[in-house]
Amino acid sequence: MDREKMTVPKFRAAKGKQRLVCITAYDEPTARLADQANVDLILVGDSLGNVVLGYANTLPVTQSEMLHHVRAASHGVKSALLVADMPFGTFQGSVDRTVEYACEMIKAGAEAVKLEGGKAVEAAIQRLTEVGIPVMGHVGMTPQSVNAFGGFRVQGRGNQADALAMEARRVADAGAFAVVLEMVPAMVAERVTSETPIPTIGIGAGVGCDGQVQVFHDILNLGTFHPKHARVFFDAGAAITNAISNYADSVRAGSFPTDEESF
Repeated sequence: MDREKMTVPKFRAAKGKQRLVCITAYDEPTARLADQANVDLILVGDSLGNVVLGYANTLPVTQSEMLHHVRAASHGVKSALLVADMPFGTFQGSVDRTVEYACEMIKAGAEAVKLEGGKAVEAAIQRLTEVGIPVMGHVGMTPQSVNAFGGFRVQGRGNQADALAMEARRVADAGAFAVVLEMVPAMVAERVTSETPIPTIGIGAGVGCDGQVQVFHDILNLGTFHPKHARVFFDAGAAITNAISNYADSVRAGSFPTDEESF
């Protein structure tokens, strides 16, 4: 039985009523499988740079690469809300240019876009929402700022907590329908969640958020890096390697293909 379609208003209205499940996907098969698993939101993240394209971080990911993967993923999604990351360089300039890039994402099949940052992207969030493009925010450890942070470091510790809470509120006040909190101390994330009127989606931010997002490849052990915040729910990497090994053995032994598998 088909699920009811998740929309931006429904997602926002779920705050305080149900925990929201989000996951990344980058093509039709991964998006289709995630959608069939009844997740609420699928993010075509610029994390594809790390887990699909082999880059060291998200900074090299281009708009054309994102559009390619958004188009592919959109064909696998029926019920979940499909959100696309705005890659580095597409929203750091003029607001008008940001709108142009975001429109390309929507035309490719995304139903909303995600921007990293707080005060720096307020104007962009406001303008995008004014023209009908829903925006998801992202504060805390924002991977596109990895060089400024000096690495992937927890944000919001100590006297940074108030500033981080303010960033989340700025994002909400600008019109975002949800905000990702990445690598934030659990107690701080719980505070931000209680003070922010939109759903908070944690990744490495504890259980006190309104929902969670994880990278597809991390929870299935398909990558080479294992973040502290990611639990391996199934070792698909080992299962796939074993399946291919069995295929190779069958070819070498002459047991594949059989008569039934031949024309």
